[in-house]
Amino acid sequence: MAQDTMEKLVSLSKRRGFVFQSSEIYGGLNSCWDYGPLGVELKRNVKDAWWKAMTQKHDNIEGIDASILMHPTVWKASGHVDGFTDPMVDCKQCKSRFRSDKIDLTKPCPTCGTRDSYTEPRMFNLMFKTFMGPVEEDTNIVYLRPETAQGIYVNFHNVRESARQKLPFGIAQIGKAFRNEITPGNFIFRTREFEQMEMQFFIKPGTEDGWMNTWREERFNWYLENGIKKDKLRFHQHGPTELAHYASDAYDIEYEFPFGWQELEGIHSRTDFDLKNHQQYSGKNLQYYDQEANEKYIPFIVETSAGCDRSVLTFMVDAYDEDELGGETRVVMRFHPKMAPIKAAVLPLVKKDGLSELADNLFRDLQKNWKVFYDESGAIGRRYRRQDEAGTPFCFTVDYQTKEDNTVTVRYRDSGEQERISLDKVKAFLAEKIG
Repeated sequence: MAQDTMEKLVSLSKRRGFVFQSSEIYGGLNSCWDYGPLGVELKRNVKDAWWKAMTQKHDNIEGIDASILMHPTVWKASGHVDGFTDPMVDCKQCKSRFRSDKIDLTKPCPTCGTRDSYTEPRMFNLMFKTFMGPVEEDTNIVYLRPETAQGIYVNFHNVRESARQKLPFGIAQIGKAFRNEITPGNFIFRTREFEQMEMQFFIKPGTEDGWMNTWREERFNWYLENGIKKDKLRFHQHGPTELAHYASDAYDIEYEFPFGWQELEGIHSRTDFDLKNHQQYSGKNLQYYDQEANEKYIPFIVETSAGCDRSVLTFMVDAYDEDELGGETRVVMRFHPKMAPIKAAVLPLVKKDGLSELADNLFRDLQKNWKVFYDESGAIGRRYRRQDEAGTPFCFTVDYQTKEDNTVTVRYRDSGEQERISLDKVKAFLAEKIG
């Protein structure tokens, strides 16, 4: 049943223009995806909601957009060159490749069923390597960043000084990252090219426990505020064997996907590992002078790290539903109005008698404030169903009564119920419902 849900979601994604297979006309490229017209709007809404929550609503969090390519020593200091590896095995029979810590090596190959066919585990570095300049030699090696966080750390003083911030304060960033995953999969859940939404919060050593609690609560509530079902979310605290080398404590916000409970976002207490290492490798002083305490120290960091693409999948999975309406089975995406790719559709009942002109005027007016859609093709019921699949929360139908009393029918996606509202109150209606 779970696999069936994912198959339906992938099919809907292509049919309605949420997500396409990358380079599909050439047979596709494994674990690479393109966002279509609806998908790019949904993704933009996710990023906008995160950015607003993390920067606009906090006067002590600044934004940054760091370069994807960085000095290669950055990744030496961060530990990625030497330690960003996964254990890998191959099946000698079918040549399938697996992470050895994710499968039982005593059991048959999950692809071909052959027993005792695995190679010895070997470590595989997940960073994509390329060369800067025309000559491909070791001195010109650079990496596509595997995370956005390091671009924040190396700009700690730049941001602090230019924005005149004092501890505690944070730096937020949304940007692309790249990991040469051994076994990507589950649609856009785990991909080799992805977008991160990260915030690094710089604090005085000894205050990390309180800030961990603060950010755990705030980030969990962000998903609830944007429509994710509470019973599908939970915390998972990392045990001693799960903690990353830089972390003193870590929690995952997990979501129950059709393929099981999986990490959605991580909140990590990173101690002073990052700034201390960059100070050591760069030779630059990354200490902070605390005027109130009259002391210098390297700040500790509490990190919130979410995958944008994984969040998009979460909102899609959580919204997907099938129900009966008017004696027919329909597919409906029950997005929170703030996340819906299209906020409203404007539909003339017929294409004659001046209804199209009235509907087009309403559409053009709403278009100034929101992403809206105009559709005059097909039976009105069929047009409603198309908007249900797109997740459009409201449809405004212009009909003959509109010409008589200047009202339109508003149809609610989730219930299918309808009511009449004044044409001149449609904008206020949407502003109240969407914000």
